[in-house]
Amino acid sequence: MLVAVDTGGTKTLVAVFDVDGAMAGSRRFPTPADTSDYVETVCQTIDELTAGETPSVLSIAIPGRIQDGVVVWCGHLDWSGFDVAGAFSTRYEAPIFVDNDANLAGLAEARALDPLPRSVLYVTISTGIGTGVITDGQIDPGLSASEGGHMLVEFDGQLQKWEDFASGSAIYRDFGRYARDIHEAGEWQQIAERISRGFLAAIPLLQPDIIIFGGSIGTYFEHYEQELTRRLNEQLPEHIPCPHLAQAVHPEEAVIYGCYYHAIDHPAAA
Repeated sequence: MLVAVDTGGTKTLVAVFDVDGAMAGSRRFPTPADTSDYVETVCQTIDELTAGETPSVLSIAIPGRIQDGVVVWCGHLDWSGFDVAGAFSTRYEAPIFVDNDANLAGLAEARALDPLPRSVLYVTISTGIGTGVITDGQIDPGLSASEGGHMLVEFDGQLQKWEDFASGSAIYRDFGRYARDIHEAGEWQQIAERISRGFLAAIPLLQPDIIIFGGSIGTYFEHYEQELTRRLNEQLPEHIPCPHLAQAVHPEEAVIYGCYYHAIDHPAAA
């Protein structure tokens, strides 16, 4: 039985998959801030979902930069230096995979497309902005540590991190409302302009076939899709085409399915 763990800055989702790849059960809970409490809560949840059966594979998503199963940086959780793989290996004798949540969400969303694009840029816009680059259906190893939300671009006359003015938290700060409460076309045009700034830097470098939008702001994609497409077509260099823009197929479950795909692709899970 494969177990997937989608760790978020505020909530964590644990799911189990059977041998046919069907989700057999899931449970969500607030993410503990303390790493020991996190490990204990995840393990208790796994044991409940599996009725005590030992997982055959454990695949874990973390909202930060990961190297060899260890958290290098985690923006919304003070977990730098946390050996995620090591902590769970003391509890389960099974292959353990740990990766960035945006990478894994991008993997799932790319696999949902038919035909499979050569290159996919997945962008999750919520509390911050996370990015994942998927090439030929796999997390691109050369770009797996990319942090698109931390690109430095010009906005409002100064150099800023993209997520500092275009993330969900920035939109709430500057517009005084959550995205669900914004209905004026003019305000969504302003949001599209903010979002476009990062893409005008990223598209010439990556030139993806498609950009997929996830996260809480991705849920409202239809409100800014047309304006964002217009801006990109007008402002990109004429020899660089605007990629196709699309909303995530599974905005709430992309990470958990990405955990599944990442695990079954790995030789150690065979």
